[in-house]
Amino acid sequence: MSPDVWMILAFAGLLIAGVPVAFSLALSGAVGIVLGLSPDMLATMGTNTYNSIAKYPLIAIPLFILTGLIFERSGVALRLVRFAQALIGPRHGGLALVAVLVCMIMGGMSGSGPADAAAVAMVMLPSMTKAGYPKPFSATLIAASASTAILIPPSVALILYSIVVPGVDLRALFAAGLFPGILAGLALLVPAMLVSKRYGWEGGTPKEGAERLSVRSTFKQAIPALFAPVLILGGLRSGLFTPTEAAVVAVAYGAIVGLFLTRELSLRDLWELLGEAAIISGVVMLIIALAGIFAWAGTMLGTFRHLAEWIISLTGNGVLLLILVMLAVLVAGMLLDAISIYLIMMPILIPVMQHFEWNPVWFGILLAMNIAIGQFTPPVAVNLMVTTEVAKIRLEQTIGWALLFVVAMGCALALVAIFPAIALWLPRVLGYNVD
Repeated sequence: MSPDVWMILAFAGLLIAGVPVAFSLALSGAVGIVLGLSPDMLATMGTNTYNSIAKYPLIAIPLFILTGLIFERSGVALRLVRFAQALIGPRHGGLALVAVLVCMIMGGMSGSGPADAAAVAMVMLPSMTKAGYPKPFSATLIAASASTAILIPPSVALILYSIVVPGVDLRALFAAGLFPGILAGLALLVPAMLVSKRYGWEGGTPKEGAERLSVRSTFKQAIPALFAPVLILGGLRSGLFTPTEAAVVAVAYGAIVGLFLTRELSLRDLWELLGEAAIISGVVMLIIALAGIFAWAGTMLGTFRHLAEWIISLTGNGVLLLILVMLAVLVAGMLLDAISIYLIMMPILIPVMQHFEWNPVWFGILLAMNIAIGQFTPPVAVNLMVTTEVAKIRLEQTIGWALLFVVAMGCALALVAIFPAIALWLPRVLGYNVD
């Protein structure tokens, strides 16, 4: 067998053996270097790991992670929930609607699905359980809704895509993800409302003694949270700051909100959150760094070129091949995190994308939607793991509900695939280059 085949087999074997993705990438890359190049070339591993993370736009990732943690600790999710409850009022499926809306707004602050899921689950699950919603349904709905965080800007996944794919404007990606993210949220809302009405969860009249929330007072409390996405996206659109600078602004704004407005964040809490964000970011950066070894070995051996040529040879029908690619990414999303998928698959998919002349911005949004579905699809569903842990239930109890929401978001994905303008209209109106 050729060295590149040994490298792929080594990577698959290490994953099956339970070796973490980061080290599987590094070790299989080393196998490719030793067998296909020269053991002396192992000296390049240090340089490749450094070059993988020595990229200015990557600074935005730990900063947006910190932003999500700050807003989670600042009581922002609770204020958004109370405002949404006051706005929607008592009705069948009202809390389900609140959960979806709050997840989407929180996604516009953190850019991280698991952080979004944790913040909303801790606030919404007790209320939904008290209103009669089964815990497996509530946990799955929140996990699925939180997956829109990688579509609605700012998105950590889209930041990484803009780095991996040359020539793609991150601002255009952010703009392109907005409407598909909203569409995905609406797609989840339809079955949630129908099921709630079918089983009679949460009656349409308030219970005696239940607290009646004022729209005006809850809106005043929610203003700092609602202003955060406006600040980030407005600053990007106006050119006041770059995406990386937007991450710095978001952290500063979140700290001000938590310390001086909600006053639920102390300097001690902020110090702890800095450490927590550093740990999470360290894991992300380790994957990116060690993936550089795999990427360099695959490029030098021609592995990615060979795989791309094989994929292109499967069929000359671009539509059929796009469907096959989407299915492959969906399966990968069920097993791997978004960062690993981008780093492993994009070197292979970029030549395929260029061969069939798929729009890179549109294709990036399709990939993100696919990965979003994977975030709440067992066996490895990062968002679902978070919400089931909060709900104190087993992951297996959510499989039926997860399949329902997979179909719903799959319909939204199909619409974006059939009608690219859903993703591309806004960036074109804003004057970004998407061609």
